[in-house]
Amino acid sequence: MSEQWDVIVVGTGAAGLFCALNLPRGLRVLMLTKDQAEISDSYLAQGGICVLRDAADFDSYYEDTMRAGHYKNDPAAVRLMIERSPEMIRELLRYGVDFEREAGQFIYTREGAHSKPRILYHDDVTGQEITSKLLAAVRKRSNIEILEYTTMVDLICADNRCYGVVAEDRQGNRSRYRAENVVLATGGLGGLFMHSTNYPQMTGDALAIAIARGIALKNINYIQIHPTTLYTEKKERSFLISESVRGEGGILLNAAGERFVNELLPRDLLTKEIEKQKALDKLPYVRLSVVHLGREAILKRFPNIYEHCLGEGYDLTREPVPVTPAQHYFMGGIAVDLSSKTSCQGLYAVGETSCNGVHGANRLASNSLLESLVFAKQAATSIAAQPRVSRALPVGTTAAQGLGDPKTLIFDEIRRKDVQFYEQWCRA
Repeated sequence: MSEQWDVIVVGTGAAGLFCALNLPRGLRVLMLTKDQAEISDSYLAQGGICVLRDAADFDSYYEDTMRAGHYKNDPAAVRLMIERSPEMIRELLRYGVDFEREAGQFIYTREGAHSKPRILYHDDVTGQEITSKLLAAVRKRSNIEILEYTTMVDLICADNRCYGVVAEDRQGNRSRYRAENVVLATGGLGGLFMHSTNYPQMTGDALAIAIARGIALKNINYIQIHPTTLYTEKKERSFLISESVRGEGGILLNAAGERFVNELLPRDLLTKEIEKQKALDKLPYVRLSVVHLGREAILKRFPNIYEHCLGEGYDLTREPVPVTPAQHYFMGGIAVDLSSKTSCQGLYAVGETSCNGVHGANRLASNSLLESLVFAKQAATSIAAQPRVSRALPVGTTAAQGLGDPKTLIFDEIRRKDVQFYEQWCRA
């Protein structure tokens, strides 16, 4: 089967949805997702979304982002993200997103490596609040169709131009979907790791295809390990204990019950300190305590984290909980410019599967949702500005020729870039 669309968006997380919503209503848009549309890592984001509170905060916000990224960030991308942040919040409000307020004014929280509070949030399920409202808006658009349980297995390419995607349904039937522009918004690669906060189906599909197709990558070894996930011996997705828990005053304790670190260090540095302490204690975890915050504050600010921990046998209001680092976020990805264009014509990448350089070597807390929205809109704006044409598939267009094992393709690239990271985190 072969179908023609104006734009194909692969992925239904915040980036893919926001891109689709910002495309002109006159374009026919197809969205593909390998599970239910609701199952994306965007839904899992707990902490919040950063915003430039006022012009006076720009230099501080910029420096916090650059410092957290070890100054490996692209300065132009960082400036663009920060400058556009108030606009993104206004758009989210128009879609009905609800952020915490007091007396009608936004409440801002602070997380690790931020010099001041600048993060808007909705309880401890901000990602769910944002993504569910965007998905509801997409489902109201007559020009957008969502195909669930449909997995992209290849791109249709010729002469460094993308003409569409090859996708497979749950029965293994393959179809070719043609489009003048394709947007990859397939999320990260946490499903390749033994311990990750990501959904298991986040297996770097677009990244593996890009490697096989010779599409430019950037910083593939820039992979963030989140310092605090709930320790468990179960073989399941790691449950994130949000950065905001430490931002609101949570403390980390060693086996003797002593505080051993500044909890607001950037994530990569805090992970190193936790790994050192685990080795000293000869335990697979350290402990995180918020008991001193009081029961009322804990239940009000972190109701969902409290309920999950309680279900695992830990009462946050009475005792510290065991935490350990796990793979969390991918700062590298398919290389894109400030318009989210890849090295292949007609192909864009947004969200975690892309790398515009905004995060550098380590992402600042709560910049991920913001970055996804800003650069998703950049892609939509670029596509909207193009004249509408219909290109015939040239002779020699190829697809689905067998790309090899995605995990092997990706991990081999990571090993070539960073043997130390590979040995510590990628080996079974």
